[in-house]
Amino acid sequence: MRQRKSGAQIVWESMLHEGVDVVFGLPGGATLPIYDALAKYHYPIRHVLVTHEQGAAHMADGYARASGRVGVCLATSGPGATNLVTGLATAFMDSSPVVAITGQVSTALLGRDGFQEADMQGVSLPVTKHNYLITKIQDLPDALKEAFYIARTGRPGPVVVDIAKDVQQAEMELEYPTSVNLPGYDPALSAADPKAIARAARLINDAERPVIIAGQGVLIAKATAELRQLVEKANIPVATSLLGIGTLPATHPLSMGMGGMHGEAYTNYAIQECDILVAIGSRLDDRLTGAFSSFAPKARIIHIDLDPAEVGKTMTIDTPVIGDALLTLRELIPLVEPKRHPDWLAQIAEWRGDTDRRDVLAREADELVPPFIMRELWYQTDEGNCIVVTDVGQHQMWEAQYFPHIHPRSLITSGGLGTMGFALPAAIGAQMSRPDEEVWVVAGDGGFQMTMPELSTVVAEELPIKIAIINNGYLGMVRQWQDIFYEQRYAGTPLFNPDFVKIADAYCIPAVTVSHKEDVDGAIQQARAHKGPFLINFKVDPFTNVYPMVAPGRSNADMIRRPLPDMPNAEEA
Repeated sequence: MRQRKSGAQIVWESMLHEGVDVVFGLPGGATLPIYDALAKYHYPIRHVLVTHEQGAAHMADGYARASGRVGVCLATSGPGATNLVTGLATAFMDSSPVVAITGQVSTALLGRDGFQEADMQGVSLPVTKHNYLITKIQDLPDALKEAFYIARTGRPGPVVVDIAKDVQQAEMELEYPTSVNLPGYDPALSAADPKAIARAARLINDAERPVIIAGQGVLIAKATAELRQLVEKANIPVATSLLGIGTLPATHPLSMGMGGMHGEAYTNYAIQECDILVAIGSRLDDRLTGAFSSFAPKARIIHIDLDPAEVGKTMTIDTPVIGDALLTLRELIPLVEPKRHPDWLAQIAEWRGDTDRRDVLAREADELVPPFIMRELWYQTDEGNCIVVTDVGQHQMWEAQYFPHIHPRSLITSGGLGTMGFALPAAIGAQMSRPDEEVWVVAGDGGFQMTMPELSTVVAEELPIKIAIINNGYLGMVRQWQDIFYEQRYAGTPLFNPDFVKIADAYCIPAVTVSHKEDVDGAIQQARAHKGPFLINFKVDPFTNVYPMVAPGRSNADMIRRPLPDMPNAEEA
């Protein structure tokens, strides 16, 4: 005999069916029935109390990115729900599977401007893969089943389920759905059209100067092994997008690191000079390409992507290959001929010499500069054997440049939306999804303050997260633009910072301030030796800039390079 369940119980029963083990949330009047059901019926799901709903969305996102599973957040109606929007937009831009369950006023109050009523369907429509407003309990089980299915299938993304309070209190006999029926939505994964794959193979086989750009789609498709097989068989150097870092180990001889606005100079030169460019699971967005009209001007472009909306969105593609990256690469690899490109790789190696000289500058500088910290952090963590979650800004780019990532899903960052405040809450989600991993937050002083109260969540959940604040006293990336493009008029960028060590102490988190290079290694070792959370406040040179840099709207060939006046035979790097 089927048992009658309340709508609130159905929410938790659905999560159990979908394999959810942790939920990040903050209660309110419109979700009290859901929270009461959790306490009353002792569902074996861990609820993590956050200090702000934006943090809940980022935690669910970080959980999803680190694990590949759906992350779940829970918020009340009105401001609680709308506080999720920045996190939902972040997850949407970066294809992260998140389900957000929100409370809504009772159906009798809908459309009447009731207390804490907000049109969550309308608000979230542009930044979610799908959303629901549930006004009848009979619709709730199917909606929840569909939400998880939509979030995790095809190109992943966030889904909102907005549930009226009286629906949470109503009852029905529950038989949880075992399947979904969504006419018009067919996320079944398949390889691309064989003719498109064959054409791509012919172009690759004929190439003399090939380059692959690997994006996050390779990680989502779990196609890193297939990427490596293709790369090694055809001897093709690989650039990545920011979110594609980790698709090929950075130590691999064919890895060129990140390209684009703040990518490696030699990587951008290779992209501009290649004759065949194979983009796999990358949106080819403006931060990677620079001016669309001048991107890879000598190349015929092959674009492999699951989402047809991304192919040709920013530029003309010679060979569109629409399909799942994993299945498509498996069909492509047998058609690609073994080949070597010694002259091409020698040219890339020559360009790469400039970057090697840049690394020397970071080591030999007298002042404490962020690149030195990133490189030392890499060495101290057993050459990057950890998860790094960054915020957004200069430190994010330095981490991408100076911290070579060996493993997939070892860098978690906000790419498409560029959300300051992302790092700390996302790291909480990452740590909870992979509790045995070492997790480091790398954040700027400005972004860290946006979600700093989530330190209480770190302590409450007893998470051993290590935090490195790159404290330069400015909104650093904005200041850099003011420095280069606005004649050093630093309007709105100097920061008044609290004493981060005292802030950490208020949360019972041990912390140190480091101002000198010789103290960096000791601080990192101290943080790693401590079993709980630890914070390092790195007070760095305030006017160090990220190089290379491509001005907005300019070609990647027109990079602004770092002057090296004190080094022989090196004008720039």
